[in-house]
Amino acid sequence: MKYVVVIPDGMADYESKKLGGVSPMAAADKKYMNRLAKAGSVGMCLTVPPEMTPESDTANLALMGYDPLVYSRGRSPLEAASMGIPMATEDTAVRVNLVALSDEGEEYENKIMLDHSSDEISTEEARILIEAVEEAFGTEYRRFYTGVSYRHCMIWKNCFEFDDFSRPHDIIGRQIGKYLPYKAESQPMTKLMKESFQLLNNHPVNVERAKRGLKKANSLWPWSPGKKAFLPSFEEKYGLKGAVVCAVDLIKGIGVCAGMEVPSVAGATGNFDTDYTAKAREAVSQLLEKGKDLVYVHVEAPDECGHRGELETKIKAIELIDEKIIGYIVNELKKAGEDFRLLVLPDHPTPIPKRTHTRGMVPFFIYDSKKEVKETDFVFSEKTARSRKLRINKGCDMMSFFIGK
Repeated sequence: MKYVVVIPDGMADYESKKLGGVSPMAAADKKYMNRLAKAGSVGMCLTVPPEMTPESDTANLALMGYDPLVYSRGRSPLEAASMGIPMATEDTAVRVNLVALSDEGEEYENKIMLDHSSDEISTEEARILIEAVEEAFGTEYRRFYTGVSYRHCMIWKNCFEFDDFSRPHDIIGRQIGKYLPYKAESQPMTKLMKESFQLLNNHPVNVERAKRGLKKANSLWPWSPGKKAFLPSFEEKYGLKGAVVCAVDLIKGIGVCAGMEVPSVAGATGNFDTDYTAKAREAVSQLLEKGKDLVYVHVEAPDECGHRGELETKIKAIELIDEKIIGYIVNELKKAGEDFRLLVLPDHPTPIPKRTHTRGMVPFFIYDSKKEVKETDFVFSEKTARSRKLRINKGCDMMSFFIGK
């Protein structure tokens, strides 16, 4: 038996008047999800404990079978692990976004958060900017490392307690002043943010981006600090050899810390323009050629569309995941004669009207290849999943439920 988990990050949403009263999930043309869900088990899952923030680190830790109340150390140490950054016990990892702030000559506190992703800046451009940041602000106790697109990492030795941060994707369109670090001990972080604007705003990379009509990646935004991460082995915990197919360092880092295979997939970007087919091919390769029992496929695209408020693009992302990832994997495994189970669910909602993560249960389905799939008018959506009685009230129980352990 092979096991496949597909996470369309942030896919869950609200019903929309623009879509005739249905959600993006319901509006999407997703024949594979609809047919497989109809033939399988459909329900709702609470992926994030009520007392925790609905972020991808907590949700995906839970869905991989690790209670975030026990194992969460923040997202940054997981990203550092994925990037191969060694951490000592006295080190703190801090996520630093390259964000786009307004550039009208106003004081830093009065600037507007235009985009947490700087128009999904390319990794190549970001690397040049982060190297400039490291040259200007790196010291023996503070170093900067390039990640993917807008997502980067700072390691700060003997860092002060930094808990007065704001998540940049939560404040898009808002003036940043009241979201800056406010505690006296955190002012070195605020100073870094302000100085980074002075460095980056007129950097040649950003001058060229502005000429092309793109937002400038003109400030660092630090958040979600944490100490070195540790997770028990996934294989020892579940008796399955697993792999994580993903573009973003956060999810890769969970896989690295859990001792899973974490391949690099050419063309996987963590954005809407990711190579969906390349991810699917790698997932099948891990199962059929490399002997893995379980593959965890994470796709960031719907989440990024939710943050950016792009309704039609979010629907398209769901359709691409359905056709190019789920459809491809299912067809290849059936062609190979492999028995398998498939679990599909978002890690959390990222509703278009909110442009950020929200709390609450998410829809899921589990399909077993031994069940016949027929044509159906069933629509896998938040509404149809809510109508079923099946509930997983702790996300960290989902993996055991899925594999039947």
